[in-house]
Amino acid sequence: TLSSARVMACSRTCSQILGLTLGTTALFAAGANMALLFPNWDVTYLLRGLVGRHAMLGSGFWGGGLMVLTAAILISLMGWRYGCFSKSRPCRSMLTSLLSSGLALFGALICFITSGVALKDGPFCMFDVSSFNQTQAWKYGYPFKDLHNRNYLHDHLLWNSVCLEPSKAVVWHVSFFSVLLCLSFLQILLVVVHFINSFLGLFCSLCEE
Repeated sequence: TLSSARVMACSRTCSQILGLTLGTTALFAAGANMALLFPNWDVTYLLRGLVGRHAMLGSGFWGGGLMVLTAAILISLMGWRYGCFSKSRPCRSMLTSLLSSGLALFGALICFITSGVALKDGPFCMFDVSSFNQTQAWKYGYPFKDLHNRNYLHDHLLWNSVCLEPSKAVVWHVSFFSVLLCLSFLQILLVVVHFINSFLGLFCSLCEE
């Protein structure tokens, strides 16, 4: 019917937009994770192994980045009817939609969880460990991880007083992991929209047949 054809055309347009948007968020996620490997754009911390484990895990690269980008390409191909999707049957399109949605959802969830844990634990930096005889000692670690009585995210006085190196370590950590957290959350929402859009497309395709 005419209404089914319109819904199908709208569904394909939605897939085109979703694929492009997901692909863009994936590239930004990879860029944010890249920045976390180079605090203050200094490569020496990475070379010396002084980058936190959350950044080294690279969830913004392979999770919110590569996995979501792969799903975005599949979604775009279905929307534009390119290649093997030019004359794809409804059930085949739905199967591809489920696979792409699952791939993107898994990658985005990994990135979201990792970013949340990273914000909770705080940055990896050099801080002062004062002993009882008041002698100063410095070491690298997570000074905010066991700071149960004060939340460093809300207490900005701690941002420049605890981490001695890299400079502005807290700002760098919070800024880019917050970006990753927001991007991965947006990706999850887009995947849900794509899933609903795919079901509508399948229903209208079956009705048309």
